[in-house]
Amino acid sequence: MYLKEYISPIGKMYMRSDGKYLTGLWFADSKDALKHQGDFTVKNLPIFTETIKWLDIYFSGQNPDFIPKYKIENLTPFRKKVIAKMNKIPYGQVVTYNDIAKEIAKDQGLKKMSAQAVGGAVGWNPICLIIPCHRVVGSNGNLTGYGGGLDNKIKLLKLEGHDIKQFKMPLKEKKRCKDVNGVI
Repeated sequence: MYLKEYISPIGKMYMRSDGKYLTGLWFADSKDALKHQGDFTVKNLPIFTETIKWLDIYFSGQNPDFIPKYKIENLTPFRKKVIAKMNKIPYGQVVTYNDIAKEIAKDQGLKKMSAQAVGGAVGWNPICLIIPCHRVVGSNGNLTGYGGGLDNKIKLLKLEGHDIKQFKMPLKEKKRCKDVNGVI
């Protein structure tokens, strides 16, 4: 496994690759970092160059018109469905966990699907930003867990043009997370 560091405008990130595909993208010092432990060789690879290009475009406030080649290991059928739904969320828009649950239930001919199960699959995502898990919010615009940190989620949504005041944050997180303009 190979590793490359990327310094984004909102903090250090890491990319992981098997040598050909992107297999991980996460913020340093986040809960997500715990999913990506292992022995890595630092190396420049074409997939890292492609991913850096994507990240540079994204962090400049634009929607990249390509997706770096990625591969996800341990992908269950349910996680695959959730990732497919996340990949359809347009730049600058959000959906709820419940929206995704309803779509999957409809696709499978079920009456109901658990939004919590969807939340688990969204949180499992090993490739942040490119698979846009930051665009999934709780009911009524509640900002719930984000493996990259809720403060980063706020910055990403703001970068994509959202008025952060339209979202609600859990009280315990409200005290901890700060936006560029102060406390949310």
